[in-house]
Amino acid sequence: MQATNHWKDYELMDTGGGEKLERWGGFVLRRPDPQIIWPIANENALWKNVSAHYHRSASGGGRWEELVKLPERWTISYKELRFHIKPTSFKHTGLFPEQAANWDWMMDKIRQAGRPIRVLNLFAYTGGATVACSAAGAEVVHVDAAKGMVQWAKENATLSGLADQPIRYITDDVFKFVAREERRGSKYDAIIMDPPSYGRGPNGEMWKLENDLYRFVESTTRILSDNPLFFLINSYTTGLSASVLTNILSMTLKNRYGGKLMSDEIGLPITASGLYLPCGILGRWEA
Repeated sequence: MQATNHWKDYELMDTGGGEKLERWGGFVLRRPDPQIIWPIANENALWKNVSAHYHRSASGGGRWEELVKLPERWTISYKELRFHIKPTSFKHTGLFPEQAANWDWMMDKIRQAGRPIRVLNLFAYTGGATVACSAAGAEVVHVDAAKGMVQWAKENATLSGLADQPIRYITDDVFKFVAREERRGSKYDAIIMDPPSYGRGPNGEMWKLENDLYRFVESTTRILSDNPLFFLINSYTTGLSASVLTNILSMTLKNRYGGKLMSDEIGLPITASGLYLPCGILGRWEA
């Protein structure tokens, strides 16, 4: 499993009963997680003295119960990177802390490249990978269809002292953007993508990861430079094996460029048990 023990402002304190107990800076949040199918070993004061608890609704969605008054948002740091945290109505906070394992890997690759690197971040959300790659010295193009997420990413870059760095923010349908970039002859040295399990395009086009991921990865390879550095796929789709990502990257990148492949689970260490919580999968190709 790919995980990091370098967080100081975030901690996965305990898990059980379908929930996780997390410290985000000075606030402790309790929220559900479908991977946690074991009971709480010891529901002590830590579980009860929380800042906020997310309750699922039987009709879908859910709500936050604030046990203490939370600020509208607050800031946490990972090494030199800084991020706004804000509990949303969908239980998320605007950051997936397990992705720090990928941030470290990408930053090392960019810093060791010895040349300018241009990165394309697709389905880029609030810009964790964008901030990491920019901090490492890359030029970044950040693409997401949600205007609010793109604005949040800009704020994270500013927090990290990167407001004047070469980051281009695009609010657009990712598939249409990639097709236009191919027609323009645009090229990238590295591509990152975190595609959803399901989605719908602006004209009603349906996206289903199992049906469309190979085709989309293949299309993005056509906008890689002649000397690409890396290609990263993240997935939170339940039931998809990490080895599937290896196979896709092998057929689309390794056959053309050589290089190395790796796929694995990505996760977080659990303080109380010493175990690791799986949070998704990743596939990496590198030159």
